[in-house]
Amino acid sequence: MTLVDFLQLDLVPMLAAILACVTCGLLGTLLLLTRNSMMGDAISHAVLPGIAAGFWITGTRASLPMVGGAIAAAVVAVALIGLVRRLARLEAGAAMGVVFSGMFALGLLMLVWSGADRVDLDVECVLYGILETLIWPAATGPASLFDPAALAALPSELLLLAGMFAVTVVALLLFWKELRLAAFDPAFGTVIGFDPRPVRALLMLLIAAACVAAFWAVGSILVIAALIGPPAIARLLTERYAAQFLLAALAGGAIAVAGYAVAALIPAALGAAQGFNAAGMIAVMAAVGFALATALSPFRASRRRRAAASRA
Repeated sequence: MTLVDFLQLDLVPMLAAILACVTCGLLGTLLLLTRNSMMGDAISHAVLPGIAAGFWITGTRASLPMVGGAIAAAVVAVALIGLVRRLARLEAGAAMGVVFSGMFALGLLMLVWSGADRVDLDVECVLYGILETLIWPAATGPASLFDPAALAALPSELLLLAGMFAVTVVALLLFWKELRLAAFDPAFGTVIGFDPRPVRALLMLLIAAACVAAFWAVGSILVIAALIGPPAIARLLTERYAAQFLLAALAGGAIAVAGYAVAALIPAALGAAQGFNAAGMIAVMAAVGFALATALSPFRASRRRRAAASRA
């Protein structure tokens, strides 16, 4: 493979995977610290009816109606989870499972009814994404990275993911202290007059927007893996607040590159005519990374001693 081939065929999908995994890893860290990782799984499924509704109303894959529909669906999902918990007296995990599975199934039906499969918005796209199709034919060499005309031809999915990454970083910087207080000591925040609910609402909105941005490129499977895998890896390696975000971002980037490389190179080395699904292999690399982090965790021995002491 030449450099031009890499720029045209592999650079954009790899960057899209990295941006999706890093963005979801940062947001997933907040979910993990607030003990709401399951909520990220629920939202990543529950936004599908909103995405389908956005297409149904506009007839296009324009970003704005899709994001608006996804945010509306996320708000409905959170409200329904609370309602199911109160009416059925279920614990949080069961209520989330009921709501997100029902809304995900509804979203799949809406995709079929709306005819979205005619614009590459079908069930396979939702599950696995279109990562391998994000090519950049305008690239003719390294100079294309600085050529405005060539950069203007980059796939819109990559630009949407880059924008979502920038919004996530800005939100973390602006609300760093508030997010930390909401994660570790919301009771103290209430005493001093801080209401954590707006911060949590902002987090849910960011996750909904990130899910929409990532759906086109990587599908729901990788969104779930990226929301949970990198934060879990970081949590195993450090207990420092800021370091967890940094490690989650690094872990997200690492599993994206490793998964994409394995999907492309291993089948070719084995003589296979077709590579693995890139999004699926990235999800596999998230599991591999978690296993390695578990084995290397500096806190494993101390946690075992605390567990043994508590049983005694």
